[in-house]
Amino acid sequence: MDQVEQTTIRKVIWRLMPFLGVCYFVSWLDRVNVGFAALRMNQDLGFSATVFGIGAGIFFIGYVLCEAPSNLAMRRFGARIWIARIMITWGILSGCMAFITGPWSFYTVRFLLGIAEAGFFPGMIYYLTTWFPAQYRARAFGLLILVTPLSGIIGAPLSGALFHMHGIWGLAGWQWMFIVEAIPAVLLGIVTLFYLTDKPQDAKWLAPAERQWLTTRLQAEEAERAAAHSDGIMAALKSPRVWLLGAVYLGPVIGLYGLSFWLPQIVQGLVREYGISDPFHIGLLAALPPIGAAIGMTLWTRHSDRTGERLWHTVLPILVGAVGMVMSAYIQSPVWGMIALSIALIGINVALPVFWTMPTAFLSGAAAAVGVAVINCIGNIGGYIGPQLIGIVKDRTDSIMAALLVIAALMVVAAGIALWLGRAQRREAALGASAAE
Repeated sequence: MDQVEQTTIRKVIWRLMPFLGVCYFVSWLDRVNVGFAALRMNQDLGFSATVFGIGAGIFFIGYVLCEAPSNLAMRRFGARIWIARIMITWGILSGCMAFITGPWSFYTVRFLLGIAEAGFFPGMIYYLTTWFPAQYRARAFGLLILVTPLSGIIGAPLSGALFHMHGIWGLAGWQWMFIVEAIPAVLLGIVTLFYLTDKPQDAKWLAPAERQWLTTRLQAEEAERAAAHSDGIMAALKSPRVWLLGAVYLGPVIGLYGLSFWLPQIVQGLVREYGISDPFHIGLLAALPPIGAAIGMTLWTRHSDRTGERLWHTVLPILVGAVGMVMSAYIQSPVWGMIALSIALIGINVALPVFWTMPTAFLSGAAAAVGVAVINCIGNIGGYIGPQLIGIVKDRTDSIMAALLVIAALMVVAAGIALWLGRAQRREAALGASAAE
């Protein structure tokens, strides 16, 4: 690695990743803090487990419906304007969650919140591909998705602590939690308008030689992908690989959101016999499983970038996550239950950033914007399935064991599809090499 390359990548990382990470942290917190609200909100509003599961998951219906159009809009208007729009609107709607009064207002605000936030995560994935050469993407995606476990480490105790505002101005603690945690989204949206740079050519914070190197490197990779694969919108929609990668992504995302929305209540159930019920203490305990996920994600993505291997760096963690799900279904001990939850979350979180190097390795241009959105759309259907599946099963059986086993099975299927895709791609590359000879 020459000096210009090293300096450029370091500058891009420090300029973009901390800010985007904070934005994604706030996004994730506003998306899943309903799981903490449920510790008191369900009782206050008379929600059953099924009602909560539907409301938690219906967010993803609005999200999926508007995701591809949102990604195309970001390509049209630029990341700076579009990400700011997303953050401001979702912040306002997230604050409105404090004023729901029953199931239908719960469903409505969650659905609208999904529409407002649609395109945020795939938009950032696409945005990072316009700044990071392929060699550095697992690390960049890992730094972004690292926020997912960090939101549990920091956000869980924070959400629990905000419950102690109960009674101020006549509002319940869970209402204050929604209001306080919505404010940063609006403020960061305004900052985004002034801070983000749409493309490397406009980056005045890079030296001319650094801008030239980065632009040339990215344009060369883009041309190489475009030569090997069509880069039109229809090319992405017609590509079997895009849809199969969506199926791969679906498995771990069902597990991720199933656990994320229900984790506070699962932890509460594990420690109930010890008399622990305060939301702040539940938050501290719920922060433990994501710690291992954050450490594992950092080490795993660096190893994937260093070796250049993507397939097994995706498949193995998904299988580890499935094992953790099965363990969580059967173990009732508080200590071993927390260990099982940690294994599940480590596996799921470690797999996701490396997974995103696979579609961005062959998609380019408009196909990249649409393809990433399509894959994320399919995966986020899991955000609807996971929480609702657990809620329905819990109401009918007073246990979530069957739901966790089904989720584990779906994750194993996802790993199998990924392996099949990887082998098919290797066969295709071998045939191409033979033809070239």
